[in-house]
Amino acid sequence: MGSVKSQADNRSRERTPGEQDLVFAAAILDKDRKATAEFVGRYSDSIYSYVRHRLIPRSDLVDDLVQDVFLAAWDNLDKFRGASSLQGWLLGIARHKVESYYRASLREPDPIESDRDSDSVPVDDPRLEEALDRERMEARTRRVLESLPETYSLALLWRYWEKRTARDIARDIGKTEKAVERTLARARDEFRRRWNHGE
Repeated sequence: MGSVKSQADNRSRERTPGEQDLVFAAAILDKDRKATAEFVGRYSDSIYSYVRHRLIPRSDLVDDLVQDVFLAAWDNLDKFRGASSLQGWLLGIARHKVESYYRASLREPDPIESDRDSDSVPVDDPRLEEALDRERMEARTRRVLESLPETYSLALLWRYWEKRTARDIARDIGKTEKAVERTLARARDEFRRRWNHGE
């Protein structure tokens, strides 16, 4: 009897990480409460961190979006095939949810029409790009982003944090590339103005 148990233990130890994830997913699908609790406990911190960093300054939306990620995961867990890790699969869902939020928010009309000529703002300002990359986690950058209209902060985050092109953003939100470039130009101009004035 002991040898049968040890053979079963050896087989479970021989499973690849992908196979272990498939077994874990099957236990959750079988409504195993312990597995379900472990699923949330194991992945919630990384999903929360991923979403929080991409929704700055809208930290008030993080909990709801993380909950949406896990609900979508439970609804689609039967489609998980182990091609990636379970964590990678969840992060893919999180990325989709964040981008859906960006798309929905950026489809709204611009809240502020700048009186300044947006064509006078350079499309690519290396200093601003470096500042966004280098300082994105710093308190000053957060304060400036939080002070911007949401459309502007989301446009900047999507372009510089998520490294999306104006063409990609335009395609995803159903606007022209020129309209996205104008929004980005206004957002950069406003970010720079507030950054330089110490907001």
